[in-house]
Amino acid sequence: MSGHRNDSSTKHLPSLRHRTSNINVEAAFDEPDMTPPASTKLKGVSSSLDSIRISPRTPTAMRTVRGSTDGFMGETEEVELSLLDEQERARAGQHLNNGEALGHFDASKKKTLSNRDKKAMVLLIILYLIQGVPLGLALGSVPFLLKDHLSYSQLGLFALTNYPYSLKLLWSPIVDSTFIPSIGRRKSWIIPMQIIIGTLMFYISLNVEKLLDHPADNLYEITFVFTSLVFFSATQDIAVDGWALTLLSEENLSYASTCQTIGLNTGYFASFTVFLALNSEAFAEKWGIPQLTLGPYLRFCSLLCFGVTLWLIFFEKEGKESLDDSDMTVNEAYKTIWNICKLKNVQGLVMMLFFAKIGWAAADAVTQLKMIEKGLGREDLAIVVLIDFPFQILGGWLAAKWSIGDRPLRPWIWAFWPRMGFALLATLTVYWFPSRISYGFFVYLVVQTVLQSFAATIQFVGISAFHTRISDPLIGGTYMTLLNTFANLGGTWPKYFVLKGVDYFSIATCQVGNPNSELVVKASECVSEHGKSICADIGGACVTERDGYYIVSAICMMFGVVFLVGYIIPMARKLQALPMQRWRISPE
Repeated sequence: MSGHRNDSSTKHLPSLRHRTSNINVEAAFDEPDMTPPASTKLKGVSSSLDSIRISPRTPTAMRTVRGSTDGFMGETEEVELSLLDEQERARAGQHLNNGEALGHFDASKKKTLSNRDKKAMVLLIILYLIQGVPLGLALGSVPFLLKDHLSYSQLGLFALTNYPYSLKLLWSPIVDSTFIPSIGRRKSWIIPMQIIIGTLMFYISLNVEKLLDHPADNLYEITFVFTSLVFFSATQDIAVDGWALTLLSEENLSYASTCQTIGLNTGYFASFTVFLALNSEAFAEKWGIPQLTLGPYLRFCSLLCFGVTLWLIFFEKEGKESLDDSDMTVNEAYKTIWNICKLKNVQGLVMMLFFAKIGWAAADAVTQLKMIEKGLGREDLAIVVLIDFPFQILGGWLAAKWSIGDRPLRPWIWAFWPRMGFALLATLTVYWFPSRISYGFFVYLVVQTVLQSFAATIQFVGISAFHTRISDPLIGGTYMTLLNTFANLGGTWPKYFVLKGVDYFSIATCQVGNPNSELVVKASECVSEHGKSICADIGGACVTERDGYYIVSAICMMFGVVFLVGYIIPMARKLQALPMQRWRISPE
């Protein structure tokens, strides 16, 4: 056998890319025609889901895929220039060096949807929805369900489930080049991945009481199961993105972005926003509906996954594709990635991306959990997410306009200051969180969320536009995938250390009887609901003398300001002033 601001592979290995959440998993936007991003991440109520960004795709060059029996091709973040012939490649490289935008030569053509394109769009939406369901669970709702039973250190271990979606680049070349011809290049991966995804969800549904009612005793199993779920979803994403190349006709390639956004967002919101609301006892009681628990929801999703897989097996045919001379081998793809990493300018950019998001890492990873701990209802959180979503689309459109030109990093740099300010505001909001949530305070949370989301979207589009600008057109997909991988990791890797740090710096005691008689309990046991219940069983009460959240948040913000002034601003100005030749690897 042969994929979140948040890119996987397309048909050819030079077109590897990694999208990417916040489930999650960060996209490329062409200049000047950029499509606004649709993210599921809640930012003002500092989201803990910053690693996954859902990336719309805008083609930069289009032609019919060789070897496809139906003559169709889909479209990814960019339909990479590796698909062009030698003369077209030369023209494309010349245009890019001259600062000309790619991908607009078909803009004047009127697009019409044939019945075949409509069916292809429905199929793509369903496949992306299947991918979004487990992402919404692992990166969205499950951490909130576990918070009632686990400490922040234990949640830090579960946060490792974020990593597979940010590291798809590591196995994208294998998925893109290895397959069973009799089954199909993409179906060879999509079918087994969906069978495994459905089976894992069904397994969790049968063991949900054991896993989630006593998660501290089964933490490693829970983490392994959900990490596996995200891994197989990421692999399915690689294959689905590649299949989009042959499902839609050439003149309707831009609709692949619409399918991706609708499908992923629908699946993610169903498992995160909608599920959290329907799972809330208060919400069910208020509206007089039965409470939706995780077991039945997972069984329904697994049956849906199995049903779609059976449809693919028996009723959906895939056009024949084979590797030809223009395709990279697996070894060549990995060698290209290594050669890109050896460029000094790329190394400077990677260093910048890897530490850029630390300033608000604590706000993103912990603030939501702290607000839930202080009394914010899950259904209220879900409502805030839903209100925020349309504003993210508007923000992406405006940010795309600002990122056009020879200085796409300028809005990215400017947005650092409001993001740092909102991180401070989120910390103060937790500190002064009211005992009773009034209508005015809820409106304040919504406004804060929308404004912070707008700042984050500006950064996302700005850095994505820069990635698009500097990527070598001859290996555009691989280049983009590499840069987006490090951009996503910059928001993923700090979470584990932030969550561990909250417990490490916290001092909590269990006071039993009178103040002169005091039983001291480990901080991690007195900040979790499990530890609090144990303290209550012996007639005591957990008292947090020092909340490590504020210390970790202060450390992150101080580092963020120093790194921004001392490294990011001068490095960003230097990098965006470099000529395009400085970003190219030498042909061998």
